[in-house]
Formats: sequence, C-alpha cells, structure tokens
Amino acid sequence: MKNITIATRGSKLALWQANHIRDCLLAQYPGISVDLLEIKTTGDKILDVPLAKVGGKGLFVKEIEEALLDGRADLAVHSMKDVPVELPESLVVGVNPKREDNTDTLLSVHYGSLDELPKGAKVGTSSLRRRAQLLALRPDLEVLDLRGNVDTRLRKLIEGQYDAIVMATAGIRRLGLSAPKMSRLAPPAFIPAVAQGALGIEYAQDGPMAELLAFLNDGESRITVQAERGFLTGLDGGCQVPIAAHATLDGGTVTLTGFVCDVDGTAPIRMEVSGPAAEAFDLGLDLARRVLDAGAREILQKLYDEA
Repeated sequence: MKNITIATRGSKLALWQANHIRDCLLAQYPGISVDLLEIKTTGDKILDVPLAKVGGKGLFVKEIEEALLDGRADLAVHSMKDVPVELPESLVVGVNPKREDNTDTLLSVHYGSLDELPKGAKVGTSSLRRRAQLLALRPDLEVLDLRGNVDTRLRKLIEGQYDAIVMATAGIRRLGLSAPKMSRLAPPAFIPAVAQGALGIEYAQDGPMAELLAFLNDGESRITVQAERGFLTGLDGGCQVPIAAHATLDGGTVTLTGFVCDVDGTAPIRMEVSGPAAEAFDLGLDLARRVLDAGAREILQKLYDEA
C-alpha cells in the first residue's frame, strides 16, 4: 500500500498517539504516505455530563470504527482502555505497541501526595475507578467530576477549582505535561484501568494491515493487555465502571490482580491469580469468575441498574 489513512480522535493526546504510529510507519516504509482522519466521537461531543451517566460502551471508538468499515480509513489508533471488548465482526485490534507506564498520577499545586491532602480536599477525576480507589484510601476526600481534555483539566487545577486531580501517567508523559506537585498512584495500593497506557491498532481482519503493522507489536504488552481484557470480558464491564486490573509478565508466567469496588469506596474486592502467558485471556476470565463470586456481581448489578 502506498497511501494509508489513520482514523483518530482530535484531542491533543489522540493526535500524539496517531502521529507516533504515523512516524513509525514512515520510518519502516519510506516510500508510503500516511494521512490522519480526525473524527469526533460521542464521548468527545458530550462534555457536560459525567461519562458514567452517558452509558453504553465504545463512547470513544464507535464513529472511528464506522470510518474503518466504510473505507474512509485503513487503521485506527486507540487508547486501549477505551476499546470495548466486543468489536464489529470484520474488525480486529491486532497490534499493541510497547506499553507506556500504566499508573495514575496525582497532580496538585500545593500537596505532594495523597497523604498530604487535607481533610475534605477537592479531588477531580472523570473515572469511577479512580473515585472508588481514592475514597477507599481517603474516605474524607470530596471527589468531584472532572471532564475535558488534558489541558482543560490542568487549567482547572491551576485555577484552584480542585486541590488535586488524577490523570493517567501515560498521557502526562506523552504530552510532556507537569504540575507543581506530582506523585504516582501505583500498584499495589492503586490499581490502574484495564489496558491503561497501552495503544491498540484496529483494522479490517481480511485486509493487508496485519502484515504491514506486525513490526509494531510488543509481545509483553500484548500478553498483559490480553490478561486484563480477559478480566473485563468476564465481568462484562465497560470503561465507566469501577473495575481495575494490573498484569505483569515474568518469564512465561502472567500475574494478574483484579479489583472491583462500589463507587463510594466501600466493599473493595481484590484478588490475584498467576498462570501461563499463553493462556493470558483465559486467566483473566477465571479471575473475573472468582471476583464475581466474591461479591462483585452485586456491586456491578447495582451500578448497571442505576445507570
């Protein structure tokens, strides 16, 4: 193929990710041209409602997948944590490039860590997973909704609307952002979103893209993402429920930690399993069954009933 079109969201972070893959393709195949097709998704359009209240899965990918299906684009670059487990039949997320740091980061003007925040401090996040874990660790905090792109979120922090905000470390690093005070919220105390920090490249299953993109695939990233997405699949969860997972690979063994919690930080359920890397996805399914039996079924059902 001489000309390739990449479908992407128009946010600064999404464009960084799409351009990163574009640069990789141009370096690997000097004779081709690569264009970006910016698409506004449902999640980008609805900015005045918390994502958890919007409902549905694939808020940030549906319109992009339509561009793949109707031929306007050859591939799409996603933040893997936004990608639903169920894809259109003819599409596949077949490539995961090397994963960035998958932790979260607490950003503040005055406070250097979660422990330093005063009682009743206002903390902003758009994620129910982060809300649940923040309240599990610090039930005295006031956790408030925070929407908008990364620049908007930082501006609101600097303006003093929040004492601290929480964002993905990967996005902060990729865009070279900073705040006066920053501290990582990392496992084992704080479990990231499923596939956080990972990119996923989606394309038509039957086309030439699989072979063309194979050089971008990172084996370890692929395995850990598969384990975490297995867990999400087993829970039938979207990205807007308080589900967290963290997989690590040591030799041929995957260790997966799964976490489900009520949104107010109560009744946290946390379990861990290990198994062969070749069975990463099934390992995630198995952990999901155990977590559901331990009480997560009732927690998630309550959330879905309220949505």
